Amino acid sequence: MSKTQTSSKLEFLEDPAMLSGSLGKAELFFEKNRNLVLGLLGAIVLVVVGFVGYRYWVGSQDEEAQTAMFPSVYEWEADSLKKALNGNGANEGLVAISEEYSAAPAGNLASFYAGVALLKQGKYDDAIEKLQGFKSSDLLVQGRTYSLIGDAYMEKKAYSDAIDYYKKAADYKPNPYFTPAYLMKLAVAYEQNKQNQEAIDTYNQIIDKYPTSAESANAKKYKSVLESTVGES
Repeated sequence: MSKTQTSSKLEFLEDPAMLSGSLGKAELFFEKNRNLVLGLLGAIVLVVVGFVGYRYWVGSQDEEAQTAMFPSVYEWEADSLKKALNGNGANEGLVAISEEYSAAPAGNLASFYAGVALLKQGKYDDAIEKLQGFKSSDLLVQGRTYSLIGDAYMEKKAYSDAIDYYKKAADYKPNPYFTPAYLMKLAVAYEQNKQNQEAIDTYNQIIDKYPTSAESANAKKYKSVLESTVGES
């Protein structure tokens, strides 16, 4: 672009008459569309205020939930599951906290604690419901949650559902620390569901991908037994 062309464009942009004409058009547009423009501005303000207000509300809810949850977590750690779940009269239990503060992180965590307690009590359907309501990006806790749901389904002898959740656990951020255990559970669920080849393939996955894991030796043993059984059938 030549200097003359650049200069002429700058002059055009800075021309008072041109600027005046542009402003005039903008004013005309505003006059014709006043309600629309004001409505849009109002909507934007409401969204911003609503978002800030929601974040503040969630923060305050989380503080309340943490305070309310402390006695129940203490009971949970002491294995007083009934008090942990339902409270002791003076404090709310994990079930109530998970429902009342469901939008807050601490309320979400209460769902996990409640699900584990219900699973220990043998209330598998209730445990599944609570654990399914829990969400986390944590490497350990979310994979563990999927695995626990699989455990609940195994206790119900709903092996296909157990397989689905053990798969989720094994596929969630695979790592050498937790994934081999989830794969072992998956292989056992396959065996229980009479899917022997899938079980063998899963044992092989442990052996090949995680050869130094504690589960690898058992995977070799169970695979050998299963292969001999399959060969006899």
